[in-house]
Amino acid sequence: MSKKVLIISGSPREGGNSDILCEQFKKGAQEAGNEVEKVSLQQLTIKSCLACYGCRGTKTCVQKDDMAALLDKMVRADVLVLATPVYFYSMDGQMKIMIDRTLPRYTEIQNKDVYFIATAAAGRRAMERTMQALRGLTDCLPHARVKAEIYGEGVYQKGEVEHTPAFREAYEAGRAIR
Repeated sequence: MSKKVLIISGSPREGGNSDILCEQFKKGAQEAGNEVEKVSLQQLTIKSCLACYGCRGTKTCVQKDDMAALLDKMVRADVLVLATPVYFYSMDGQMKIMIDRTLPRYTEIQNKDVYFIATAAAGRRAMERTMQALRGLTDCLPHARVKAEIYGEGVYQKGEVEHTPAFREAYEAGRAIR
């Protein structure tokens, strides 16, 4: 049975290294017969959380931007893929803002298989903080299962990730979704 896979790319650079790994994951997941959608946060308007708690009880944010539609997709997906470049040893701002804005409905994002993709000029050890921060989201999602963490390490210039093990790992992780 095919699964609904939602890939969320936090890359501000279209065709950047983390975005390339998203495409590889997508290719593998589609070849395995899954329904796959990739969303680029850079192309959406998502404002920062106001911490006003206007969503309490309503499950709707008071802000009118693209987050409500993305949140619907996250709730409906079977599989979530979160991909980010590493900036100052953490996820990029677009990804963090998106995660914060799941507040109105995060408890509805349940029973998901989750994959993390990160890319950085640094090595794996320096990227662990990023993965730990991403795991912070799944720790809050009911019955989330982190299936894989893909480290695109030692890459800086666009395209460098194509010559790393992460390039194949992203494809294989997508291909393994059944």
